[in-house]
Amino acid sequence: MYRRLKPALFRLDAEDAHHLTLRALGVASRVPAWPGLARRLGAQADPRLAQTLWGRPFASPVGLAAGLDKNGEAVPAFWALGFGFLEVGTVTPLAQPGNGRPRLFRLPGDMALINRMGFNNAGAEALRARLAALPARLAPVWVNVGKNKATPNERAVEDYRACVRALFEVADGFVVNVSSPNTPGLRALQAADDLADLVRAVLDEVETARVRTARRSPPVLVKLAPDLHPADFEASVGAVLAAGANGLIVSNTTLSRDGLTHPHRTQAGGLSGRPLTERSTALVRDAYRLTRGRVPIVGVGGVFTPEDAYAKIRAGASLAEVYTALIYEGPGLPRRLNRGLAALLERDGFTNVAGAVGAGT
Repeated sequence: MYRRLKPALFRLDAEDAHHLTLRALGVASRVPAWPGLARRLGAQADPRLAQTLWGRPFASPVGLAAGLDKNGEAVPAFWALGFGFLEVGTVTPLAQPGNGRPRLFRLPGDMALINRMGFNNAGAEALRARLAALPARLAPVWVNVGKNKATPNERAVEDYRACVRALFEVADGFVVNVSSPNTPGLRALQAADDLADLVRAVLDEVETARVRTARRSPPVLVKLAPDLHPADFEASVGAVLAAGANGLIVSNTTLSRDGLTHPHRTQAGGLSGRPLTERSTALVRDAYRLTRGRVPIVGVGGVFTPEDAYAKIRAGASLAEVYTALIYEGPGLPRRLNRGLAALLERDGFTNVAGAVGAGT
């Protein structure tokens, strides 16, 4: 069905098509019992894809990356598609409109997107209310947190703490976003000393909330950019580990435009999709070498096929996220990735996906 709808959607402005699709998924999310039934009947992952990370079960290593469902509007529908986990956000303490439109561009010939959204979202309290109203969870929901555009970097810690306070009781994990290219100055927070201080502050807020609520602490991961100099990437990974973060997400969108052919290549913003496939996999491999497997890594960037996801897993990723490929391939993508990954594990003699993590390093 998506193949028939896609031409019409692609005739719309990219952001208009995105909002239309998200609204439709939001309506589907409110159909009683549908998400669970759809997951059981058509999208249940192969048992070989199941693993336990941070003491929590993941039915599949395939997740939804942040940015697609910023406000948690369609979480049950994404569960129904077969994702093993979801990342909502980026959310900021206060609602903000983001950058001016147009701010999202398709590059079909390059199988890519460029966005300069600028953390447009309804704010932490609105997301908290939406996540609190969800039915029994079919997969973990992580919250990607950032700072408001008006908040100077020297006060950024306060924004990240505020997000954790507001969302602690409804988040299955937190992702510290310091790598979006669309909030002025944000990437400067990836510098090792600043990053370590920020991660420690977030972990301190998580611990304070744990004591206050007696709820189990969710893991805290840090998302890094693909554009760091190798020495800076190594320093940032080291800072994340030293500060005590529970994992890494590699990587965010890139400012590079190498090899692009579409006229939209001149647009400002972060590039995602097929052009990042090899670069992000190489960075996953670097991160796995630097961490020596001490914390789980999430690989993201250009995952379109089971082979793409499997390459990231063999490079050291325990989980792999998709975003741009979902726009081009449609809602059947998670199920195709799950089936293909199970077949690749069987081909190579792995009885469980955990055994393949880092096998290619």
